[in-house]
Amino acid sequence: MIGHTSGGCDAACSCQGYGVSVRRRSVLRAAAGGLVAAAGLAGAARAQSTLSPDKALKALMEGNERFIKRKLASCQADLSDLRRETADEQEPFAAVLSCSDSRVPVELIFDQSIGGIFVARVAGNVATAEIIASLEYGAAELGTKTILVLAHSGCGAVKATMAGKPVPGQISTLYRLIRPAVERANGDLATAAQENARIQAGLLRDASPVIGGLVKQGKLSVAAGYYELASGRVSLLS
Repeated sequence: MIGHTSGGCDAACSCQGYGVSVRRRSVLRAAAGGLVAAAGLAGAARAQSTLSPDKALKALMEGNERFIKRKLASCQADLSDLRRETADEQEPFAAVLSCSDSRVPVELIFDQSIGGIFVARVAGNVATAEIIASLEYGAAELGTKTILVLAHSGCGAVKATMAGKPVPGQISTLYRLIRPAVERANGDLATAAQENARIQAGLLRDASPVIGGLVKQGKLSVAAGYYELASGRVSLLS
């Protein structure tokens, strides 16, 4: 979150289509579908935000432009009021699946404060069953209008997958989820990170009947983006 009070701020085995395994798709689809059914969220999304999916994504990108230009509007908000107004409910207009990297402060780079963005973070911005379930909750229950899968330059998870060296603990469990992107990248880190964002965005649309259904109804969009650490710019990936 943006830790400012009122006042100014100058901050600034592959499957056709997405290159992920058929087994992984099936497991994610079953797991995510079961979680949503159990929570009773399979109905229509609550339209808390008046923005269309296209305008919600545009609002994110406009916030990034303010971040780049060091003209953050969110710094002017009264955080006490925001905390009080969102204590009992939240109505985020967008969701972002980002990497856990500390250099990617999601709310800050999109110039949003408390209650604006529903954020899911995991190293390598990969769409695990738990992440999909979280984003389904954001879309079906909270009414988010767009989901942006955000990759970034210099991603350590992608870099480690490319190197393929032994690592401690469970870090290597990320490799199998990112490897399809690495196989498309011809050894280029930036390309691998961007391909990974595209693959994970495709997986959200394909493995989740909730997200996919809302996309087909025109109530939700799913996009992929790439954050350049040095410049602060987010670029949408086609």
